Amino acid sequence: MDYTFVIWIAIAAGVFALLWNKGYLLKLSQFVGQTRDELRKCAWPTKDELKGSTVVVVVSTAIIGVFTVSVDFVVMKLMQLIM
Repeated sequence: MDYTFVIWIAIAAGVFALLWNKGYLLKLSQFVGQTRDELRKCAWPTKDELKGSTVVVVVSTAIIGVFTVSVDFVVMKLMQLIM
C-alpha cells in the first residue's frame, strides 16, 4: 500500500498545528479582515470609467507595439545595408 498520501496529510496537519500554536493563523485572519476593511474604503471606478481606461491601455499598447516593430524593422534594414 502506498502511504504517500497519508504522509502528506500528516505533514500538512503538523504544519497547521505549528502555525496554530505560534499564533500565525490568528495573525493571518486579522490581516485578511483588515484588508477587507481597507478595500471597502477604496473608491472603485464605475463601469464607464473602467471601459475608458481599458480602451486607453489597449490603444497605448498597440501604438507602442507598432512603434517597436517599426524601429526594429528600420534597424534591421540598416544593418543589412551595412553588412
